[in-house]
Amino acid sequence: MLLIPAVAGCGSDGDDEPKNVSAKTAALGTITPGVIKVAVQPYAPYTSVQGDRIVGLDGDILAYAAKKLGLEVKPQVTDFAGMLAGVQSRRVDITIGGVAWSADRQKQGLFTDPPYYSPPAMAVRSGRTYKTVDDLKSLQLGTVEGYVWVKSIQAVPGAELHAYPDANGVFDDLGAGRVDVGFLDPLIIIAAQKERPELKIDTQYMTPPTAAQVKAKPAYEYFQPYQTGFYLPKKATKLEKAISAQIDAMYENGELEKLVKKYGGDPEQFLKPSADVATARRGVDRPQDWTPPSIAQ
Repeated sequence: MLLIPAVAGCGSDGDDEPKNVSAKTAALGTITPGVIKVAVQPYAPYTSVQGDRIVGLDGDILAYAAKKLGLEVKPQVTDFAGMLAGVQSRRVDITIGGVAWSADRQKQGLFTDPPYYSPPAMAVRSGRTYKTVDDLKSLQLGTVEGYVWVKSIQAVPGAELHAYPDANGVFDDLGAGRVDVGFLDPLIIIAAQKERPELKIDTQYMTPPTAAQVKAKPAYEYFQPYQTGFYLPKKATKLEKAISAQIDAMYENGELEKLVKKYGGDPEQFLKPSADVATARRGVDRPQDWTPPSIAQ
C-alpha cells in the first residue's frame, strides 16, 4: 500500500530455534535459524493472521517460498509504520503486505523482486465509467488519509478530495453517492464488491497517465501502477536472494497466477510489469541488465 509512514516499534518474540534445521536453511541468516519472523498488519485480503498463520495474497506467496526454503513462518502483528521500523532495525526478518518499492525505502532495507504489480484501481458506482485522469476532472474523489493518492487527487483540476481514516469510509460515501471514485488497493475493492453488494460498486482500472502528463504534474505518478516487494533488513542479502528466486519461479510455474485469481485479481493486471519498473530499479538496487519477472507475454 502507498502510505506515508511514521516510525513505530515492532518487538521480537524470542522463539527458540526449531529442531532439525538444515545447514542450507541456517545459512539464510534469519534472526532465529529455521524461523522467518514476519511483521504484518491486518490488511485483508493481502495479509491477515489466523492463529499462527498469515493468510491473504502476500501471506500465501510467502508461505510457498518459506516452505521451499525450509523456514517456519512466525507472524508479528503491528501497524504499517511498525512493519517498516521492525525491518530497518532488524527486529524481524521481513515484512509483507502491499509494500511499495521506492528509492528512499530501499536505502534503509532490501526489496525482493516484485511478487506482483499493483495496478491503479478505482472503486466506482455501478453504471459509471472512468478511464483516464481527464475523466476525473471536477469529480468527488476519495481515498484513505496518508495514502499517496491524496497527492494525485489534489493535482486533478477541479476535483474535491475526500480523505477517510479507513477504506470503510470511502465505500460508505461511494455507496451513498457522496463520492464518485475511490482510490484503494485493488483487492480491497474486489473484496468489498463481494462482501457489500448493497453498495453497488464496480472495480475499474485506470489507463495510466502518459509520461508527458506526469512530467507536467509529478503527483500524477501515483496514478500509475506500482511495484510491490517483500522488505528485508539491509544485511539480509542471502535471504532476499533466496526469496526473490522463489518469487521468480512462481511466475514461471503458474503459482502466482493461481494465487492472484484466488483473491479475485486479474493476472494480466497484476503480473505484467509496466515499462518504468525496470528503469526505476536498474542501477539502484538491481543490475543494469535486470529484467522484472512477468508471466508469459
